Amino acid sequence: MTEMNGKYVIVRTYSAGVFAGTLVARNGREVELSDARRLWYWKGAASCSELAMKGVSRPAHCKFPAPMDSVLLLEAIEIIPVTEIAEKSIKGVTPWTA
Repeated sequence: MTEMNGKYVIVRTYSAGVFAGTLVARNGREVELSDARRLWYWKGAASCSELAMKGVSRPAHCKFPAPMDSVLLLEAIEIIPVTEIAEKSIKGVTPWTA
């Protein structure tokens, strides 16, 4: 997993949801991301896997809050590498706020 350090990834957790960001470190199920966004709701991708491969096709309908400098996620279930196209798509979604 250390080969993914420094790479943009999607992390699905047991109860905190789905996040995208740069992988800083992993220790068991504990994952630290920088420049991280919670992917609260998306349209235009059927799954986390498709989101990591293609990004979103309907960015105006996504709810991704503004990036956080850092987040420590507990109980990570999967870590998926993100393609350059998908990274640009995710980062291009206008930050959502309620």
